Amino acid sequence: MHTLQQILKQKNSNDIWSVRPDATVFEAIQIMADKRAGALLVMEGATLKGIISERDYAREVILKGRGSKKTLVAEIMSSDVISATSTSSVQGALEIMTEHHIRHLPIVDENTVVGVVSLGDLVKDIISFQQSTIEQLENYIRM
Repeated sequence: MHTLQQILKQKNSNDIWSVRPDATVFEAIQIMADKRAGALLVMEGATLKGIISERDYAREVILKGRGSKKTLVAEIMSSDVISATSTSSVQGALEIMTEHHIRHLPIVDENTVVGVVSLGDLVKDIISFQQSTIEQLENYIRM
């Protein structure tokens, strides 16, 4: 099984999509739409302040009748960010995400954000690993 560092390398993207806490929710949703992302890190410079997701938008803006052009990201973001290190295993990351009911996991090494993995990234890796194992077993049986 891979580490999160290997997953980040496979994603072939060093982009860390983020928004400032003083941006409007509308701006955050626009970035998510442009990047086809379900969540953004909320960063102040290099400091991770929170995370905002489509789910936050639905629950804290739409359902409460707030305006996305007047509501700031800081007002609805999740500030208790759950994260993992790049040396964490895929299995460990899945356990964290399942336990905390989250779909996006920031990867932080020594207080520096190095990437983000999604539940989809991890599932894709597990399927690939299982397929490889099946192929190896089939080759062994054929010998």
